[in-house]
Amino acid sequence: MGYPGKNVKKYETPNHPFQGGRIQDEHRIVEDYGLKNKKELWNAESELRRYRREARNLLGEPEEAVADETEQLLGRLRRIGVLGEESTLDDVLTLDVTDVLERRLQTVVYRKGLANTVDQARQFITHGHVKVGRRRVRVPSYTVDRTEESDIGFYHNSPLAEELHPERAGEEQA
Repeated sequence: MGYPGKNVKKYETPNHPFQGGRIQDEHRIVEDYGLKNKKELWNAESELRRYRREARNLLGEPEEAVADETEQLLGRLRRIGVLGEESTLDDVLTLDVTDVLERRLQTVVYRKGLANTVDQARQFITHGHVKVGRRRVRVPSYTVDRTEESDIGFYHNSPLAEELHPERAGEEQA
């Protein structure tokens, strides 16, 4: 057990830091999803890597011995909306980093039309204008479950909760 105040890195940096093609791909994804920096992208890639590693380990074991663990992994990925209902362990290996990024609160708020851009969605979240269910969430990287997706809206004390707020004008016109 480590020191509780010490932060632990949750991501792995690329093995070859100066590859032009990879840098361009990362830059495009960072812009498309409104990420603050590449560290957030590396977090998502590391999360996906953990899912794939667990799926590979489960595929290598006898099916009877790991049936519960397989169902737990698939259930977790179905709950957050990364996989469909009829998916198998082989489908986990075909996932892409964009599948994980689509489940971030920032992206879901933008896709629901609560914000005009992904950057504006990030600003609304960090300023405390967005709620998930009954509680305010200020973390743009919050992973939204499928069941929570319909409960996303503006916090009741937020000025954006008013229908006539100027930043919501694009919502009614579109």
